[in-house]
Amino acid sequence: MLKRVMAIGAAGALMLGVAACGSDSSSSSGGAAGTATPAAKLKVGVILPDTQSSARWEGADRPFLGDAFKAAGVQADIQNANGDKAKFATIADQMLNEGVNALLIVNLDSPSAAAVITKAHAQGVPVIDYDRLTLGGGADYYVSFDNVAVGTAQGEGLVKCMQANGNNSGPVALLNGSPTDNNATLFKQGYEKAIKAAGYTIAADQSVPDWDNTKAGTIFEQMFTKANGKFVGVDSANDGLGGAVAAVLARNGDSKTIPTTGQDATDEGLQRVLLGTQCMTVYKAVKKEADAASSLAIALVKGDKAGAAAQATGSVEDTVTHKQVKSVLLQPQAIFKDSVKDVINDGFTTSAKICTTAALKAACTANGIS
Repeated sequence: MLKRVMAIGAAGALMLGVAACGSDSSSSSGGAAGTATPAAKLKVGVILPDTQSSARWEGADRPFLGDAFKAAGVQADIQNANGDKAKFATIADQMLNEGVNALLIVNLDSPSAAAVITKAHAQGVPVIDYDRLTLGGGADYYVSFDNVAVGTAQGEGLVKCMQANGNNSGPVALLNGSPTDNNATLFKQGYEKAIKAAGYTIAADQSVPDWDNTKAGTIFEQMFTKANGKFVGVDSANDGLGGAVAAVLARNGDSKTIPTTGQDATDEGLQRVLLGTQCMTVYKAVKKEADAASSLAIALVKGDKAGAAAQATGSVEDTVTHKQVKSVLLQPQAIFKDSVKDVINDGFTTSAKICTTAALKAACTANGIS
């Protein structure tokens, strides 16, 4: 995942060299004959993608990343592109002009992010792809979960729920994530294989542009109507899409008879799991991901190449360039009713946020959540 480069300031060639061993307050500057740069001047630019595809970006990633950089004494400029590729590019330009020493980005799509990476590299600024790999972008590092494993957990979880319903075969609908998000491709790779391997057929298969939950509801309504509701299960790629599916099924009286999936362990997703209107979600411990990415970025801005290399021990293939990208890959966890408490115990959310109604309080008590 990590690689070290140097950040060039606007008025000179300010380059980060190797930081003094054990020092959090300075790094050497190659462009200034080895003069020390105070840690307070080290800066990371972070671009989050939106607020719509998942609640995690603002609710979890922003505070976790911000806290980690603050604890390390590294300045962080964390901004959200709000789903706008032009705004994404503008934010990146602003950060580079301000002299950030590293960029950590969650792309909206590969072409727009690749342009940002090219510009950053032209200024000697290293880039970490966070959560989503920018295909053809050439980022120095990639920090994410094993996304095929995320999809496999979804598919195997859906199979478990369909079999619990007495359906060992039958038609399944796939409601995939954005076609421009490489993660969505990897998720589908995992869950489609697991579902087919268990003997089910794929009766409907559509992607949702930009992970838009409103569009997801319309798309799934059309899928459901065309199939006359004859699905034994639905694999929806994340909790936002899962909520759209649950709403359609509820309107048709099928919210507890056709199992669905999700991902991200959002509060709403966990509530549906407890109530039985979503069979499972996938928990990706965002704090672990944010900690891994921030640790890598901190090493980069301090010039600690060895430290960065020691963290990025994995690799993934960029399917456009066919090059390996140094990576930190974390493992996901499938969450069912009886394991919702694991997400709470991990500090990702709280029982107060989950157990909000009489029905939910009863479900929480029944599943060991106090």
